[in-house]
Amino acid sequence: MDLFSSDTIKNILPFDGVANYHGIILNAMQSDFYYQQFLKTIHWKNDEAMMFGKKIITKRKVAWYGDSEYSYTYSKVTKTANIWTQELLELKEIVEKESNETYNSCLLNLYHSGDEGMAYHSDGEKMLKKNGAIASLSLGATRKFSFKHKENKQRIDIILEKGSLLVMKEQTQTHWMHRLPPTKKVNVPRINLTFRTIEL
Repeated sequence: MDLFSSDTIKNILPFDGVANYHGIILNAMQSDFYYQQFLKTIHWKNDEAMMFGKKIITKRKVAWYGDSEYSYTYSKVTKTANIWTQELLELKEIVEKESNETYNSCLLNLYHSGDEGMAYHSDGEKMLKKNGAIASLSLGATRKFSFKHKENKQRIDIILEKGSLLVMKEQTQTHWMHRLPPTKKVNVPRINLTFRTIEL
């Protein structure tokens, strides 16, 4: 099978951006292996954000890894990267080859169940490479992922299965927001790896 055929990789956005869904790029054994490894070995911490002048601590946990100890600020909270683990480097190589992009950092999210999600937002922090690719690799629970256009409010939904890859790039963050909606139908964890490029 040609992994790069037009039948396999599909831009799910109708206009104003590119969000290429590559489908499942890890087999079940690979997905389960990395999922279990990351649950045990990643330095997970509850996420923090400033909202309306107050610090909010989320149930969702995050971890930040990269080529060096980058400092990265979003939601007015600064985080410092850990150095890549061997397993993260293995997946980075797979994702870079599949997406034909390069990345120097990865923000990981741990959603313990469907009760935990992410509100609509765009990844537009100044430290991110302008119009750079963000590759989202899913492990664990299957979840719905939604895009909403900032102007006409058109919504696009996609189901992200374990081992699947979604790559957002070009004008996507400028024109679209995305979210992980909460659901009562999921009661197992999901780990999401978002490979990205920080410009220092």
